[in-house]
Amino acid sequence: MMEPAVPARSGAPSTASAEERGRAGGERGSLTPEGVLQWLLEGNRRWVGGQLVHPHATVARREALTAGQDPMATVFSCIDSRVPPEVVFDCGVGDLFVVRTAAHTNDGLVQGAVEYGVEEALTPLLVVMGHQRCGAVSLAVETLNAGRETPAHLEDVVEALRPAYEAAKPLPGDQVDNTVRAQIRLTVEQLHHDSMLEPLEAQGRARVIGAYYSLDSGAVDFHRG
Repeated sequence: MMEPAVPARSGAPSTASAEERGRAGGERGSLTPEGVLQWLLEGNRRWVGGQLVHPHATVARREALTAGQDPMATVFSCIDSRVPPEVVFDCGVGDLFVVRTAAHTNDGLVQGAVEYGVEEALTPLLVVMGHQRCGAVSLAVETLNAGRETPAHLEDVVEALRPAYEAAKPLPGDQVDNTVRAQIRLTVEQLHHDSMLEPLEAQGRARVIGAYYSLDSGAVDFHRG
């Protein structure tokens, strides 16, 4: 099966061999946030439908990337073993710049890694992806509801999720799911105002969007607003 076409960068050097570029679709114009979003959507549709092609998983691809990388998107997501971005979006080696923490909780070091993906790796799209039935969020909700402490650095995770917990607490429905969605929204808002990312968004060079992954269906719902 042929590998799916991916959008190409305008004016950016490629480390891929001619064979790799040919399988990826050759020259395809400028790489835009919307173009990358559509590429991720197509990969996710293959994952949902059980039609994975496992692109960019060859020795030729590995060798083509030894001199440098040219990822398409940065994904900031949870460490949950059921939500590997490269599988969820049917991508391969060198396609994604991935940052993962418990419930995509953020601090200075993590934010620096996210900034690196957009500014240094030149990815035009940054996706903040939370997911259904997140264990870290469940821990935070149970801990804060009970007013108890958690051991060691788990307390840092709980405290990092407190703003999302407080934002979701008055809402009707499932408290854990509401907190997951609040955490996505708050993280996206924070990154919108990041001193490095905000001007890139204003220039149209990059875009930060939220996404929610369903464990039940495998589908990713992107928050485009």
